[in-house]
Amino acid sequence: MSQGEPALGLLVDKPAGMTSHDVVAEIRRERGGKVGHAGTLDPFATGLLVILLGRATRTQRYLLELPKTYVATARLGWRSSTGDPDGELEETGRVPALLELPTGEIDQRVPMTSAVKVDGERLYKKAHRGESVETPIRRIKVHRAELLDGDSDRAKFEIECSSGTYIRTLVESLEDAYCETLRRTAIGELQIPQGGPEEISVELLMSFLPERELTEPEAEAVSHGIRVPDDGQDGRKRLTHDGRLIAIARPDGENLQPEVVLA
Repeated sequence: MSQGEPALGLLVDKPAGMTSHDVVAEIRRERGGKVGHAGTLDPFATGLLVILLGRATRTQRYLLELPKTYVATARLGWRSSTGDPDGELEETGRVPALLELPTGEIDQRVPMTSAVKVDGERLYKKAHRGESVETPIRRIKVHRAELLDGDSDRAKFEIECSSGTYIRTLVESLEDAYCETLRRTAIGELQIPQGGPEEISVELLMSFLPERELTEPEAEAVSHGIRVPDDGQDGRKRLTHDGRLIAIARPDGENLQPEVVLA
């Protein structure tokens, strides 16, 4: 994809059975150019996958930080070796007395099935060989975990959480339960598209960041990575000119330093 072509996002409703890499590879074959994504989904999971095209791939780090919303079904009275339907399943018959998931800030151990690297290798590769190692512990935040429906066999929850939260591990906190189905319904304000993949401009992708409008000389300077005066608001900004996203910038004293230049 050439520098002059627009930076775009593509909102995709990933089906079960495909990896996020499969989706990226398929879109790369169809469209060519640089293609990435903003947050993986497990093969058994469905729902929103944000695909980044061309220069929009430079915004990945910011999208990864956004909170996620999921709908998860817990199979009760069962255990899974991987916490999901792809593992070895064992029926225990012990149904949790309280259908309540933890909320707030939680220390969560990364599962062996994750793509996190330990000793230079992704954990799931070690797990496939039957290896077991001590995995890292991460601090995550569950903003909301609402029970939508439940009986003696299954419980359905809507969960809003920080990036990096493992829903299967959250469901396993019920003890004899595993995550039978998982659907991501939102990333920040981005929603599952209706009726097929939906193109979205990089300006809309980054609209969650505060905006600092640039004059024409400032836009020219920013396009070359030159700082501009800050406008007093805290945090990162999207720097725009005539409706176009020029760059993402971070505060640097009284200035804004471009981190990612898009135009």
